[in-house]
Amino acid sequence: MAAHHQAPVLASLAEAGLQAQAALVPPGEAAKTLAQAERLWNAMLRFGLDRGSVVVALGGGVVTDLAGFVAATYMRGIAWVAVPTSLLGQVDASVGGKTAVDHPECKNLIGAFHQPAAVLADVGALATLPEEELRTGLAEVVKHAMIRDAGLFGILESHTDALLMYDPVRLEEVIARSVRIKAEVVMADERESGLRRILNYGHTIGHAIESASLAAGAAMTHGRAVALGMVAEARLAERRGLVDAKVAERQRRLLARFGLPVALADLPDPDRLLAILRHDKKAAAGRLRFVLPTAVGAVTEADDVTDDEVREAIAALRG
Repeated sequence: MAAHHQAPVLASLAEAGLQAQAALVPPGEAAKTLAQAERLWNAMLRFGLDRGSVVVALGGGVVTDLAGFVAATYMRGIAWVAVPTSLLGQVDASVGGKTAVDHPECKNLIGAFHQPAAVLADVGALATLPEEELRTGLAEVVKHAMIRDAGLFGILESHTDALLMYDPVRLEEVIARSVRIKAEVVMADERESGLRRILNYGHTIGHAIESASLAAGAAMTHGRAVALGMVAEARLAERRGLVDAKVAERQRRLLARFGLPVALADLPDPDRLLAILRHDKKAAAGRLRFVLPTAVGAVTEADDVTDDEVREAIAALRG
């Protein structure tokens, strides 16, 4: 990412009469640690940043999460601007003000709500992405469509190939609709006390899979884990009679067309995943909370899901 975007951004800031210093972080989820945050705090002190300074998060979802967290905690909070260069960053991580680093036992456990002062998303930046990064972001777009926009789901089905070919017109369309969905939900419930929880669809089981893979040294991308989470949670909804099997299959087919996993032979042990789920931020009073689809574009919440139901849904992912 830095090779493509760092020099132009620094030059642009200099032309505007702004002083800027760059601090790089390693790629991937493994960079979202307190150790990396401390390294950035130290760099900010060396650079002389004060309460009037601004952090610019230039990169994908990991950079956005980490830089936002560092800005939220430095001098009790300074301003930050998100400049997401990945599809995941543009449709998800840069919108909503959730910032965090990971704990060895749980993803995004240590964080803060800290809204960016601005989000600048350039669709043209996506042309520099590896295809896997594009697919990762599309998983979040599918999630937004499943929870709130059947029309967007239809667009994804109709223009799958164009999106995978980086068609800028189609990408701009689905990004705009996806961001609108998340922004409307966040504005209605910034601190996730109610409506915002629907954005967790696919993330309860998905985050457990992602955390387990990271702990095992075989980190799975966020989008691939969320895709598996959506398949498992749709299975839960289907077994509970909340959604027609045709809806679950329609979702599965779209994820597969985007090259995202819908099954995983070497899935972590279900009891290991259940243990991770117990530490998840979405659990309350020891009860797991799930967002489950009732139709394409509609979901409901359930906090009475049994361990056996979760085990069955996870086991079904083995294919």
